[in-house]
Amino acid sequence: MAGRVVAVVVLAVLVALGGMPAASAGPPRPLALVYRGPATVPGTAESVAEVLRTSPSRFRIEYVGPADTPITAETLSRATVFAQPGGPSLRRAWDAMRPYAGLVRDWVAAGGNYLGFCVGGYLAGATPGYNLLPGDTYQYSATPGASVRDTRAARSPMLWRGRPAELYFQDPPAFDLVAGHRATVLGTYVGGEIAALAVDFGRGRVGVTGPHVEADNSWFVDDGLIPFGAVRPDLAHDLIETTVHRLP
Repeated sequence: MAGRVVAVVVLAVLVALGGMPAASAGPPRPLALVYRGPATVPGTAESVAEVLRTSPSRFRIEYVGPADTPITAETLSRATVFAQPGGPSLRRAWDAMRPYAGLVRDWVAAGGNYLGFCVGGYLAGATPGYNLLPGDTYQYSATPGASVRDTRAARSPMLWRGRPAELYFQDPPAFDLVAGHRATVLGTYVGGEIAALAVDFGRGRVGVTGPHVEADNSWFVDDGLIPFGAVRPDLAHDLIETTVHRLP
């Protein structure tokens, strides 16, 4: 008993003096770069950052863009993910991102992971875009039979891994892939058009979605939509983990 008392006293003194050895912090969390700037709509970068932080991989976040960390080869070399949130029209987003296209494409080809949400999905295509897909993108709302026929925000149905879901749509892309592609199709629109996928590019990986799987309650409320049942960070996490960890 006396020995235990002495040990407790010594432990208390060490804690008081700050002399306890630090617990192992474990390996650092992977870094995700999230673009924030003219190619995004305010708030979209922060929503993408949140689903990356809360994903099973628990990414730490660094914003990149004109007012944040510059997009350079050195910046990309530190990261596991480059995430491109939703934004204005494809043309305006491409005008902002064109100077970085070669850097992003080379980085993904060398082993990086690109995540694109809505306009970020459009930018993964080729006309115009980073040309990261085995095919291209097109405007879903212009498709005959589309569940949303204009560019206004809407809550709309789709299938995610074959299961019904309703998500926030705003002029999302659909993905037109070449025959023989080896993409993992995660989501489809009501007519069967591809809505979300993950696919290899060089030694890297690309994950894209047309519907806003990252949308939180505020997106719906701000646009007069009902959020109940349509806020699905689990689907965003599925896209992230399937892309980064090469899951089926």
